[in-house]
Amino acid sequence: MSRSIETSKKLFKEAQNYIPGGVNSPVRAFKAVGGDPLFISSAKGAFMYDEDGNAYYDLINSWGPMILGHAHPEIETAVRNAIGNSLSFGAPNSKEVDIARLIIDMVPSIEKVRMVNSGTEATMSAIRLARGYTNRNKIIKMEGCYHGHGDSFLIAAGSGAMTLGTPNSPGVTQGTANDTLTVPFNDLDSVDKLISEVGDDIAAIILEPVAGNMGCVLPKEGYLKGLRERCDKHGIVLIFDEVMTGFRLAQGGAQEVFNVMPDLTTLGKIIGGGMPVGAYGGKKEIMEFVAPTGPVYQAGTLSGNPVAMAAGMAMLSQLKENPDVYAKLASLTEKLHNGLQAVNDKLNLPYTINRLGSMISIFFTDREVIDLETAKTCDTGLFGKYFQAMLEEGVYLPPAQFETWFLSYSLTEGDIDKIITAHENAIKKILK
Repeated sequence: MSRSIETSKKLFKEAQNYIPGGVNSPVRAFKAVGGDPLFISSAKGAFMYDEDGNAYYDLINSWGPMILGHAHPEIETAVRNAIGNSLSFGAPNSKEVDIARLIIDMVPSIEKVRMVNSGTEATMSAIRLARGYTNRNKIIKMEGCYHGHGDSFLIAAGSGAMTLGTPNSPGVTQGTANDTLTVPFNDLDSVDKLISEVGDDIAAIILEPVAGNMGCVLPKEGYLKGLRERCDKHGIVLIFDEVMTGFRLAQGGAQEVFNVMPDLTTLGKIIGGGMPVGAYGGKKEIMEFVAPTGPVYQAGTLSGNPVAMAAGMAMLSQLKENPDVYAKLASLTEKLHNGLQAVNDKLNLPYTINRLGSMISIFFTDREVIDLETAKTCDTGLFGKYFQAMLEEGVYLPPAQFETWFLSYSLTEGDIDKIITAHENAIKKILK
């Protein structure tokens, strides 16, 4: 099967004249998998369509937020209704109150919440708040966890920043890097060592409770609880970055699944229904340190944008009113897992599959993947070939080994069967 992508090729060539690398987010350039990126013209339900009219099963779903599928009618209607009242006010609106109330109702640990415009803005604001609240300077982050492109986070970061260094990116000062302490994911002993050395200056520990930016990596049993205990003992603010996992793994996110409550939670993706939205929230006594009630400054003209709030309210309402969403998603993902596993075993392919809820990753390594170091044992060259073969089969995967796949509620069991068949065809092709 061969698909023409000539229009995408032409658009990418032109885009490079005006946009750095031809893309507005690095991983979209396909540098980790080879070939030219596809330019998408539309999406509906479980499918995306490129500028040449090719259809693809979408297993990215805009990196998570399209949990109900693309162009969901309830969300589209909410956006259309909101647009008629203006695109932006720069002033309070009732939808901000509605969605804040709903978030607090759904997420166990959040008592107050502040809306922002992206996951990156949420995580940047959360660590500033933690530092202001504790009057301490340093934070601990886990190697391979990605919290957006804020300076403090581009040290041993995951996602598109997988080239390691200290700091990862030029433009991040050594001083900033010195205040960001890194330890392996799933390693409480390393956390204990840092706390023993600089515990009285650690403001926060921040992590993805289920990592999604070194592929899907689950916490070991007792790991999150152990972090909670250490933060309680040493007066450290525990921050769960649930930008990916929030409202995706459960109504209350990973903290509901594992029954471990952080002090602060950062959110994004799903709460915008596909619009650019983020949020951070948590304990009342911490959140009241945020201006105007407290001294920690954070602001944004477009925060609480009425159109984005309408989309997010429609999305969260759908999830709250339809609790079967999560059971169906987990069932579909389990079916996909079993199908991939059966093919890989039949074809004697070294692999590991990690899965929770509707998040899943296949790693081309025979090692158990529990942290960044084990994730890096993957054969990334093989994944690049696999990615291209899956595109030819009509399945759009994240264009990097170190990104989780996200399934949507719009998929059917028949669709999963077709994706498994595509996987088998792709694996046979690359093993020739």
